[in-house]
Amino acid sequence: LAEARHAEDIFIGVNILDYSGYPDCRPEFIRSFERTARLATKAGVRRTASFRVHTPLVRMTKAQIIREGMRLGLDYSLTWSCYDPRRRGRRYGPCDLCDSCLLRAKGFEEAGLADPAR
Repeated sequence: LAEARHAEDIFIGVNILDYSGYPDCRPEFIRSFERTARLATKAGVRRTASFRVHTPLVRMTKAQIIREGMRLGLDYSLTWSCYDPRRRGRRYGPCDLCDSCLLRAKGFEEAGLADPAR
């Protein structure tokens, strides 16, 4: 998609707490992905683009990320972080059990805020 839109900058929301359970959140993966994007795209091979993956949240805690989202006016009721969603009536919602759900809950708790998606 980045190549099709002539974009060279790719942003991803990984952070330090995600490394343990999600291998694609490691800095090594991000660097590898940048190299792959340069090798696997016409723009990369022709050197007409230099894809860069930015990880602005990488050194932030979940609480810091949540506070920054609030500062920016993010409506957290429209988001969830679950990797194993459950059916809730006619809709799906977070399981509240997976690592991602637990890290989110802890982040909201540490930020002193209620999670509007729960």
